[in-house]
Amino acid sequence: MTSVEADAGLCAGSGLCAYIAAGHFALDEDNLVTVIRPQVDDTEHEAVAEAARSCPTQALRLVDG
Repeated sequence: MTSVEADAGLCAGSGLCAYIAAGHFALDEDNLVTVIRPQVDDTEHEAVAEAARSCPTQALRLVDG
């Protein structure tokens, strides 16, 4: 199963990830990304991948395994 990881140190707080894949990402009180559900189902893979591609600082990555 694929999972998603976030590096809050790279996050600029744009919020695109939370907008595109709200079931997986949220912004914390500092407007930095938080992964709220790391496991990615096949039916959600494209949305989470789009969120990762859309991240302006490349703070998100998909991990197969």
